[in-house]
Formats: sequence, C-alpha cells, structure tokens
Amino acid sequence: MTTGEMVEAAAVPRVVSILSALLQRVAERNDAAAAVEEAGALATAEGRRRPVSAFQGLTKPAISIGGYLERIFRFASCSPSCYVVAYIYLDRFLRRRPALAVDSFNVHRLLITSVLTAVKFVDDICYNNAYFARVGGISLVEMNYLEVDFLFGIAFDLNVTPAAFASYCSVLQSEMAYLDPPSPVDAPRLHCYSSAGTSDHHHDDPATAATAAGCHRHSQQQPQLTV
Repeated sequence: MTTGEMVEAAAVPRVVSILSALLQRVAERNDAAAAVEEAGALATAEGRRRPVSAFQGLTKPAISIGGYLERIFRFASCSPSCYVVAYIYLDRFLRRRPALAVDSFNVHRLLITSVLTAVKFVDDICYNNAYFARVGGISLVEMNYLEVDFLFGIAFDLNVTPAAFASYCSVLQSEMAYLDPPSPVDAPRLHCYSSAGTSDHHHDDPATAATAAGCHRHSQQQPQLTV
C-alpha cells in the first residue's frame, strides 16, 4: 500500500467500519438462519429465495458491506453524523417491517437508501438521486422508488432528537468495544436484545437505546433479535 493509499484509508471515519462490521455480522447470521429455514421447506420452482420487498435482490452483490459503505463515503462526501442517522432510520424502517430481515440480498440497497435519506436531512449540501444511484450501482428509477418506499416505511419520521442520536452512538460504541476488546478475559459479548414490548417511538427514549440496531430475523418461536 502506498503512502497516498494509507492516508486515504485512514480518512474513513471509524463509524463507517463499525456500522459495516455490525451489519456484516447481522447479515451473515440471517443468511445462515434463512438457509436453515429453506432447507426444511419445499424448494421453490426457481430454486432460490423469493424477494419479499423492493430492497431484496436476487443475487448477492460482489462488493462487501464494508467496501460498499466506504465507496459511499468516498464518493458521496457524507458527514460522519449521516451514518448514525442512517442507522437510526434503518432501525425505524425494520421495526415497521418485521418480516424483513437484513441479509446479504438486501443490505446494500437498504444502506444506500438510508444514507441518501439521512444526508438530505442532516447535511446542508448533498448530491442528487442520480449521483447516489451511480454510487450505489443501481438505476435512477430504482433509487427513486427505494427512497419513496423507505420514507413511507418510516412514516416520514425523520426527526432525530439529541437524546436519540446519543443513544444510537452508545450502541455503536458498544460495537466498537466488541470489535476491539480490551483483553481476552474481559471481551464484550455480542449484544443481542429482544425488541418485544418496545414501542414505535423507542428511538426517542435513551433508556431503551439498547434495542437500537433494528437488524433481526423474525422467528415463530423466539422474539425478534436485535443486534
């Protein structure tokens, strides 16, 4: 790696790598859960999973979640705060759509759409949808459709209070502790919380911030899993 490449890599905010690591782990877990469910069910005529939303792709993108988020950061010039707000919006969206679980088939579209929504709300200057579509590797028509679907999915609940922002930052800090444990003896565990009993407005209550990741797979025998 050249000096220029090292400087460029160092310029990526820590929140980008933390969020990508969290979503990567959640997607892998839900991929495994889906594989188990499909193994016990009758195969479809196509022999593959059926899309359950506009965000569901038919194949896994070649680019990793981390690489995709870094691409968004480098070309869209979003402020670090946008990624926290995008994380909040993603949580709100998924809690209103409990049948949808973050996996390798939908996480990229969810990310580009949530970041697009966040940057328009947080940053004073941002690129338009056509530019974000090129960055995300999708068509403008799809980008526009996903944005509308996402906005209706969160009921246009775009406001983020300082307390809610701080709460979600705490969850990401916990994820950072998981990625960089202080010692093998005192390493933090994977943070899994049940979302049962939480309201649609949990994101405004710091006391319930532990449920703020919103990445789950619905199970008939277990409560919704939030990481």
